[in-house]
Amino acid sequence: MYLKTLSLLNYKNFESKNLEFDSKINCFVGDNGVGKTNILDSIYHLSFGKSYFNPVSSQNIRHDADFFVIEGHFQKEEKEEKIVCSLKKGNKKVIKRNGKPYEKFADHIGVLPLVIISPADRDLILEGSEVRRKFMDGVISQSDKDYLQSLINYNKVLSQRNALLKYFAVNHTFDRATLAVYNDQLERYGSEIFKKRVLFLESFIPIFKEQYKAITNNTEEVNLTYDSKMLSDSLGTLLLDSLEKDRALQYTSVGIHKDDLNFTIREYPIKKFGSQGQQKSFLIALKFAQFHFMRRLSRTNPILLLDDIFDKLDENRVSHIISLVNKENFGQIFVSDTHAERTEAVVKKIHQTYKIFKL
Repeated sequence: MYLKTLSLLNYKNFESKNLEFDSKINCFVGDNGVGKTNILDSIYHLSFGKSYFNPVSSQNIRHDADFFVIEGHFQKEEKEEKIVCSLKKGNKKVIKRNGKPYEKFADHIGVLPLVIISPADRDLILEGSEVRRKFMDGVISQSDKDYLQSLINYNKVLSQRNALLKYFAVNHTFDRATLAVYNDQLERYGSEIFKKRVLFLESFIPIFKEQYKAITNNTEEVNLTYDSKMLSDSLGTLLLDSLEKDRALQYTSVGIHKDDLNFTIREYPIKKFGSQGQQKSFLIALKFAQFHFMRRLSRTNPILLLDDIFDKLDENRVSHIISLVNKENFGQIFVSDTHAERTEAVVKKIHQTYKIFKL
């Protein structure tokens, strides 16, 4: 699968831009602020129906414009896929596949498998558990529609339960039977999500460790582990045990929405004990593992976006990443960098066709 052409209209800093791509490697080079990352983000937008960097859709409309349109023509399994994503101020976003609008955006997830590696990924290490859950959920959802639907259902019921807890507090009342209805639904959806997360990590962790070793070419011991109260208790039991706490807090304090992933190096948290280079390698290994996991399940090469990948990486790590891309069966790759000479020198080593776009 690869992206043949891309058209942007009023997307971020671009008034109008039309691009035709190589089926293998495409590089965007230029100074900071010219829009290299915005082009990568528009490609991500076509795959996921949203921006990777700014979830507020209206803020992706170019300043002084009223709408944006992103159009991409993909070649997938000898068939052309035309995807159009558009938004007009005051209206709902529209995503069309081959001229037909989606009723539910969730139906589009997984149609165009894609992995992005960006400096913004540092949030996976530095920020709270929500970022790591989103990463895990995003990887699973691209290949499992039922998982995504369970997640949507769970979050809807969670919101309703939280609203009920607030209602009880404001009105000085309590109805155990009504709460039990929400508890049963949360347990049903939450148990399904939990089981699939456990199964996913059983497959994913060995791939991740393999990728980290290949990137760093050494034996630093890294790991990621699943942190969930459901490893020791059912969600039904946890909800009953936390009832008084939830009533006091006026929100649901236990469940799969509180789970986390622990990232470690030599059995210590990488956030505190990993160097910048080690953290960057850890993140790239995570994303390369995502790529390989998705390729196995979708039986197609996801598009790979590398946003400023050589930032803060020493030459040794960069050369290993280049050799990885050269050896492995990667599909189409998009790269952004501020140094045109460095980029060209790197892609020439990969022995694949390429295009360089100077912005």
